[in-house]
Amino acid sequence: MKRVLLGLGSNKSYNNKAPLELLAAAGMELCRLMSDVHFSSVYQTKAMYVTDQEDFYNAAAVGYVADDTDAFEFLHKINEIEAKYGRDRAKEVRFGPRSLDIDIELFGDEHINAHDLQIPHIRMEERAFVLIPSIEVLKYSADEIVREKYKKCLEAVEKTGGAEGIIKLQEFPKAVEYGRIGK
Repeated sequence: MKRVLLGLGSNKSYNNKAPLELLAAAGMELCRLMSDVHFSSVYQTKAMYVTDQEDFYNAAAVGYVADDTDAFEFLHKINEIEAKYGRDRAKEVRFGPRSLDIDIELFGDEHINAHDLQIPHIRMEERAFVLIPSIEVLKYSADEIVREKYKKCLEAVEKTGGAEGIIKLQEFPKAVEYGRIGK
């Protein structure tokens, strides 16, 4: 099985669902794509790059897919989940508000550098809003070397003040955790 680490974010309502509800709905969808899925807590974070927007709600998920799963096919499935919950890349501002954002941070040991997919995610190591929940959830992957690497990245980001204002809100909605039982 191949370990997959995902970053999730939302700062815009869609179809009468608030950002936290959208994250929970996305979590349920992700439990259908991966096995043995675990979620980090949800963190409230200031927007990065385009700062004149609502705070984001971020989390991370780690799970497993079959060894023969193609990263580009997996990305397509994630993009379908994003679209289902209101994401329209053609109409959005880069780094602007979005109802749902799911990034593939790690996909097994693969290294991909294509126009539409970079793995490991190219900005993961500079983003505390990705590193903090990822470090929390990587404890479930039994890969302490990877977890320690990202702890060092977080320490570097913290030294520059890049982790200020990140607030741990709550555990990922339990409905998602319970929804995966029996898979």
